Amino acid sequence: MIELVLVRHAKSDWGSPALDDHERPLNARGRRDAPAMAARLAATGFRPDVILASTAVRARTTAEAFGAELAVAVHLDEELYGAPARTLLATAAASGAGSVVVVAHDPGMSALADRLSDGDIAQMPTCAVARFTWDTDDWDVATAIDPVSWAFDAPGH
Repeated sequence: MIELVLVRHAKSDWGSPALDDHERPLNARGRRDAPAMAARLAATGFRPDVILASTAVRARTTAEAFGAELAVAVHLDEELYGAPARTLLATAAASGAGSVVVVAHDPGMSALADRLSDGDIAQMPTCAVARFTWDTDDWDVATAIDPVSWAFDAPGH
């Protein structure tokens, strides 16, 4: 079985207009939501083999909250910063792991969740968690067919 969990980074602080987008940190809500959503995912019994995250500060910090809660190391991948849906899925598949968490950005996260849920997840709000499962151990198969099940959770949901 392959499981893919998509996590859109938690709410970020726009701060100074001079601050580079890549360097934006989480705001107070984001710092609250990331560990709370990580705990909710952990409560389902899910334990990933790997957590992959964008190198942007807001994604990395979100991923670190999930890594701490799930006791899994975070692997940073610069390709995930602003990545489209196809890159997000390809990066997860390239990991070769049976269960993968990907922490990244919109619009790619929403586009991938929308595609994998057959249009039922139109938008991934900040710190949303979408979990997809396939009845195969082969990523080549999983990326070519629809998941057999999916679940969605978001702060305030």
